[in-house]
Amino acid sequence: MNGAAKGAVIGGVFLALVGGAGYGVYALVGDADGDGEGKDGETSVQAEKGSGPVSEKDAAKTAKAFLAAWAAGDERVAADLTNNAAAAQAAVGDFKTKSYVSKAVITPGTPNGTVVPFKVEAEITYEGTTKPLAYDSQLTVVRGVTSGKPLVDWQPSVIHPQLRKDEKLRAGAPANPPVKAVDRNGEELTAEKYPSLRQVLDELRQNYGSRTGGKAGAELWIEPAAKDAPKRTLLTLVEGEPSTLKTYLDAKVQAAAEQAVAKFPEASVVAVQPSTGHILAVANNRKDGFNAAMRGNRAPGSTMKIVTAAMLMDRGLVAADKPAECPKAVTWGREFHNLKNFDLPPGSSFATSFARSCNTAFIKQIKPVDDDSALPKEATEVFGIGLDWKTGIQSTDGKVPPATGAAAAAEYIGQGQITMNPLNVASITATARTGVFHQPLLVSPELDGRKIATAERRMKASVRQQLVGMMKLTATSGTASGAMASVGGSDKGAKTGSAEVGGADASPDSWFTGFSDDVAAAAMVEGGGHGGEAAGPIVAQVLNAG
Repeated sequence: MNGAAKGAVIGGVFLALVGGAGYGVYALVGDADGDGEGKDGETSVQAEKGSGPVSEKDAAKTAKAFLAAWAAGDERVAADLTNNAAAAQAAVGDFKTKSYVSKAVITPGTPNGTVVPFKVEAEITYEGTTKPLAYDSQLTVVRGVTSGKPLVDWQPSVIHPQLRKDEKLRAGAPANPPVKAVDRNGEELTAEKYPSLRQVLDELRQNYGSRTGGKAGAELWIEPAAKDAPKRTLLTLVEGEPSTLKTYLDAKVQAAAEQAVAKFPEASVVAVQPSTGHILAVANNRKDGFNAAMRGNRAPGSTMKIVTAAMLMDRGLVAADKPAECPKAVTWGREFHNLKNFDLPPGSSFATSFARSCNTAFIKQIKPVDDDSALPKEATEVFGIGLDWKTGIQSTDGKVPPATGAAAAAEYIGQGQITMNPLNVASITATARTGVFHQPLLVSPELDGRKIATAERRMKASVRQQLVGMMKLTATSGTASGAMASVGGSDKGAKTGSAEVGGADASPDSWFTGFSDDVAAAAMVEGGGHGGEAAGPIVAQVLNAG
């Protein structure tokens, strides 16, 4: 334990030194007085009823009493010092009985207003095996709504910082044996080396651990709230015998993806192989730990114009080399305009409108299309969007619902009710690249016999040729040229996007998708601005590793 304040474990019982903030009070299991006094005779009960903001002194006093009761294993007393007694009592009781904590030292830090940090140093003992567990957490003291007393604002993270709502700390023999996940070339993939894969690896273990012949050991884990969510291992007590699970990931591309998203907050990226649909990399850099790369659902902005352009060309309404009017603004239900109200000279081609991301050139085609279901049909029938993809772990399908009026115009440019994630958009780019939809896969469907989605029809060869050409133009002289300049080779294409979410004052989400040879990638940075500013460099770095 660091610092001047020290604690110890004596005789196999809990011992907490509640003195990191200068209290100097010990609490021992089986040796705490019923009147709430500690070893030194100093009271450890909470402050009296009051009103107004909780003072730092009262916060420290309440935290001291709670931590002492928790360390003493007295869940009833600890629970009464919180604003959610039922949940706190269960969690504090489970800390000993279901997490198999045999010894613990809890050391408070210096309060910062009503926030009190503390350190837990524990030992987990299960069937004769003992392993240490140490972590930092914190609690906040608030005034009780009805009692008026300072109380610990109960959150699961008080027990462990990684616990979220309705999650529990558990230890024992897990139901699913461990797996040794390897990439397409046999290189081992670990959460330590590839942090973004932690949740992915947990899900792979849950889904395939019992299918691949491994043997379970003993662990401490976080039991998720949702039944279909994977357990998150915190500590291995007894090593199991893992089986090898081959994935389609590529360690080199994954490493590049991890490094790329680390440069931007709230960033996600996916890379796929167009010729097969195999997922080469999945990476996220998010505060909430959510796998937005595969499970997000946000408007994709102008990256959706890949699908819209394919639909318009499919119906013979536009052609890459034919003129397409691009005025500053156009009205369809409401007024839509281009970024900074730019326009293009008369006679400019549709390919130029695509490369410059002209919104009005696309929206002006709604009347000639005269079919509210045209865009959803193209998305599903050609690009496989919404066909219940079974990748090997949880993923969210893109949605392109039918729309009319202004809502339909918004969908043509990737706004409105359309939702996508980087996996969906990377697959759209892969389909554009080859003309054939290959459902994205993280592991082979032969492992569990799951059914793979297939699109109703191939993209017309002429449409594919034009679409690839327009994406190449975008990458070399359009809105994506800055980000794609670093991508080597001539066989490269891209599309930028920015999606307005959260109101006019919010910065738009940054979207970018591109291909280089047989790699397609898409990235999204929430609030990252225009596509080439944040998401673009991420995709470029991933493509260069492919």
